[in-house]
Amino acid sequence: MKKPVLKKANMKCNKVRPSPRKDKKRVVKACDKGKEKIVHFGDPKMRIKKSQPKRRKSFRARHGCDAGKLNKLKAKYWSCREW
Repeated sequence: MKKPVLKKANMKCNKVRPSPRKDKKRVVKACDKGKEKIVHFGDPKMRIKKSQPKRRKSFRARHGCDAGKLNKLKAKYWSCREW
């Protein structure tokens, strides 16, 4: 069975969508200052429960989402943005 192929040229910049990889939940073509990168992030076995304030606060503290400026080309930026 062939793996689905992502074509970076066909993807829009900074638009999150489901990942074709089975080991990741989401994929995005991250564009920042003239650079482009395909970033896969998220655990497909876990559900995001961002509507629960305690969970949201814990996730953001654990990952350092509010500590300074994050790099768009890293998975940390996109997972923090999802929360």
